Amino acid sequence: MAHQHSSAARLSPSSDIEDSAEMSKVLAPRLAYFAGVARTEHVTRAAQEMNVPQSTLSRSMARLEQDLGVDLFARHGRTVSLTPAGRTFLTSVERALAEVERAAEEVRADADPTTGKVAFGFLHTMGAETVPGLLQAFRADHPRVRFSLVQNYGEAMLERLRAGELDLCLTSPVPDAPDLVARRLDEQKLRLVVPADHPLATRRRIRLAEAADETFVTLEPGYGMRRITDDLCKEAGFKPRIAFEGEEAETLRGLVAAGLGVALLPPPAVPRPGVVELTVTAPRAAREIGVAWLEGHPDTPPVAAFKKFLLSRRGSLLPT
Repeated sequence: MAHQHSSAARLSPSSDIEDSAEMSKVLAPRLAYFAGVARTEHVTRAAQEMNVPQSTLSRSMARLEQDLGVDLFARHGRTVSLTPAGRTFLTSVERALAEVERAAEEVRADADPTTGKVAFGFLHTMGAETVPGLLQAFRADHPRVRFSLVQNYGEAMLERLRAGELDLCLTSPVPDAPDLVARRLDEQKLRLVVPADHPLATRRRIRLAEAADETFVTLEPGYGMRRITDDLCKEAGFKPRIAFEGEEAETLRGLVAAGLGVALLPPPAVPRPGVVELTVTAPRAAREIGVAWLEGHPDTPPVAAFKKFLLSRRGSLLPT
């Protein structure tokens, strides 16, 4: 059956609603009213159920039809019935309202103090031991808080923080940016990792300048550890000769074990065979670990609780 059209002014090239975005802004406030009238097929009853004046509801429906350029209701005294166009429209409206309700329930659930969710990012090198230990300790007092966990390198996590995809992230170096708040939590000493059969493997300590002629394996540019490696080598008076670049610290340890180079890395969660890890005595080789969040971004109760927990771990964030 063809859609019915009333004789009132309708959407046309002369309409002041020129695009779909503008149409959405105009129609959205009236959709719940429309669904209420469609459900009851009675304007007075719908007004009573939605606690709005009948005159407001009647005007809203009339304007909705005018803006759409389609009759949605057939009037029968005090009652109404949906036209074919109205039934078609109602199907999509109910779907849209259900999606809005689903989204509202989701954000309410995520903000629940007891069972809410924290979107938490951290460095790959902290995933094996540090973060599981932190989550275990936090959930001792907050057993039902949920986590969405993201492992990535520092700059990528800060991008996701700015995009609103993360609530908090553990990163290094500690960022210094006007749109972020960052707090230093701990420091992690770095070691020069060499193959087990390397001439330096008999040593326990080394000055980094002694490795100036070595081939290095490093993380890719953009990673915090790569920047620290470059800076420490520069401070030691040389530019590292790089043979391989990777994305995971443990992959680099594997390359070192295979005799493909040496690397500056944080301590492993579990000692790896085939390598020896030397203490660097000069320059001072360490990286700061901090927590960052978006400036001015309001915290939900579970995020606030986890932030407070992280800040309470200053100086004891990392396993000893």
